[in-house]
Amino acid sequence: MKLHIIGGGGSGKSYISALISRKLSIPHYELDDIFWDNEADVYGVKAPEEERDRKLKEFISRESWIIEGVYRAWVGPSLLAADKIIVLMPPLSSQEERIWKRHEERVSGVAVSNKRETPESVRELIEWNRDYNLVKLPRFIESCEYKDKLITVNNNLDILELLAVQTE
Repeated sequence: MKLHIIGGGGSGKSYISALISRKLSIPHYELDDIFWDNEADVYGVKAPEEERDRKLKEFISRESWIIEGVYRAWVGPSLLAADKIIVLMPPLSSQEERIWKRHEERVSGVAVSNKRETPESVRELIEWNRDYNLVKLPRFIESCEYKDKLITVNNNLDILELLAVQTE
């Protein structure tokens, strides 16, 4: 099985990808891990495109996978190779609550993360996420050349039912 999961910040991509990965013993890859330079001294530095593209090619060369992220422009190889492309579109208010909760968990140390975001960067992410969900994601759905394998859900747990994954 090859799944590409796309959605805005706080839509539940990482959560549902990790859950499906555990249930089906399929590797799970977060596109943020190859898009951003996690070794940089400051937050928000992009990885070199050649390195990012090489890693994506490596991921999709595997027999099965789950790849998740917000990205659209450079993930064509993943979209082409995917059996299903799942678009997560939960309410924007839920996404914003999750973004703030995730930030608070990282700051308090409850959640381990190498991301060094600030309250200001979280506010910027929320603004970016509104545009992404209201403009960019609908445009992606409308113009996607792989409509035959595109599934849109408002609740990420619906994916489990679509894939007939047992929750216990």
